[in-house]
Amino acid sequence: MTDSLHPDPRSAGILFPVFSMRRSGDLGIGDTRSVKQCIDWFAEHQVGFLQLLPINATGGDRSPYSAISSVALEPIYLDLEQIPGIGPKTILKAREACGVSVTSASVNYKRVWAVKSSMLRSGFASFQKSQKGANHFASFKQCHQAWLEDYCLFRWLMDEAGGSEDWTSWPKSFNAPTKARRYVKRCSAKLDGGVEQALDYYAWEQWHCFQQWEEVRQHADRKNVKLMGDVPIGVSYSSADVFFEPQWFDLDWCGGAPPETNFKADPFTEKWGQNWGVPVYRWDAIEKSDYQWWRQRIGALTSIFHQFRIDHILGFYRIYGFPWHPSRNPEFLPMSRAQAAKVTGGPLPGFVPRDDESIIDRAKNLLDGDRYIRAVMEAAGDGEVIGEDLGIVPEYVRPHLLELGVPGFKVVHWELQGNGKVTPADQHPECSFACYTTHDMPPLKTLWESNRHEAEDGPDKRKATATMRALTEFAGLPKVRKGKAYPIFSKKVKRALVDALLSTTCRYACIQIGELVDSCVQVNFPGTVGDQNWTYRTYWNLDDRCRATEGAMEEFAALVEKHGRA
Repeated sequence: MTDSLHPDPRSAGILFPVFSMRRSGDLGIGDTRSVKQCIDWFAEHQVGFLQLLPINATGGDRSPYSAISSVALEPIYLDLEQIPGIGPKTILKAREACGVSVTSASVNYKRVWAVKSSMLRSGFASFQKSQKGANHFASFKQCHQAWLEDYCLFRWLMDEAGGSEDWTSWPKSFNAPTKARRYVKRCSAKLDGGVEQALDYYAWEQWHCFQQWEEVRQHADRKNVKLMGDVPIGVSYSSADVFFEPQWFDLDWCGGAPPETNFKADPFTEKWGQNWGVPVYRWDAIEKSDYQWWRQRIGALTSIFHQFRIDHILGFYRIYGFPWHPSRNPEFLPMSRAQAAKVTGGPLPGFVPRDDESIIDRAKNLLDGDRYIRAVMEAAGDGEVIGEDLGIVPEYVRPHLLELGVPGFKVVHWELQGNGKVTPADQHPECSFACYTTHDMPPLKTLWESNRHEAEDGPDKRKATATMRALTEFAGLPKVRKGKAYPIFSKKVKRALVDALLSTTCRYACIQIGELVDSCVQVNFPGTVGDQNWTYRTYWNLDDRCRATEGAMEEFAALVEKHGRA
């Protein structure tokens, strides 16, 4: 934990998801080599930190916030050229097999993973013959035994179930932990080493994942660029953790977020809220274990990340819960609250374990959050914890985060003073993280243009006008008189916005990679599932950056230096 009395100097960063990175010779998705090239680029331009989205192993929906393990890393990000037994000719054939996926503007996960998985299997077969590095592999397995064995078994059971991580739909012969362990013993006896070999493959995969990411960390240290990891508040219901260690989870409740009227495209979210499907924690059990599960989860990443962004840190105080799984959302969409209560037997969506309606409940929630966040900070060691505290924020949360020395998020045009005016750049707490958008929001150009059009004559004209007024005021742009149109997004407008963001007193200031080059692509649309999410790729290669991109980065670097964030 960073001493809040002696914080790091103010720095600037860029959010750049691994899947969005592109390099010459990749296989249709970013990888650990891409991350190293990105670090080199950032170091050249005095960018202090690289913010990533979660890199844990994912399931079929490929959402980085739907991990099938709290510790295991996503093997699709492996640089296969670093793995012994996978030669240049094999890589070339793999690129040909990926076809247009290599040059596409989006990630084709199905195609990319089919190719990379096949190559990894080939690399593992080569390892079994040569046994090169076998001692290191054995040490890795022993060191990570506490989580690795269950993860490998879960992955093998997924194979047995046709690739599905949804253990509730697995065959009855292995759809519960005890039955699964009996099943693997029976299969091991029949297959004469085949099961052990299959389990070893998934451990070998993780061995290379941790090796490569720890090398990325070492490279970042040499270049003086920090890596900011992202730790979601929960893990997928369909995960190795929930399947093998259900004692940490209340499986009757799924975590999410309250209803939001601005989600017009998603009627369920607008009416009931976001149902993420992550099981709510049994904090009493976790606390009795001295936060063993959380310590393991954070501790495993301390060798990779310098900083930890805790996604939805509000969930440590209380979380909005649903007494049904997201698969049942369509069933409840047309119902009234009374009708829904009849179906559930009484429970309805709301904050758990308690809401913030009374002084006593607010005090209890604050005490809970204090204990849980302190445990996470302790597990992070020297790594700094940063709290994504957006949404419906109780009045006690932000003062508490400041007290702990945990920087909270400041979406600067949302930060209004009592008079309704936007908070000036020089009046934000030093212990905070400034941005205009996150991966769940339209990037800066889209934010500006959509609100500019809406402010002219749209159904949400009043709200859009307020947003434009806040952005204009914060950036120090000329005030727009009533009845006049706001200016089109331009180089001048963008420079003023970025200049103002970097001028804040906030410890951290960050933009998205797409905002650097005026992209209009949104990384994720909350409340939706599909190829529009988590597939954005940059149009340039990190090892051969185009002139327009380099010019934009040079201008960003000049502003970084101007405001003392270099």
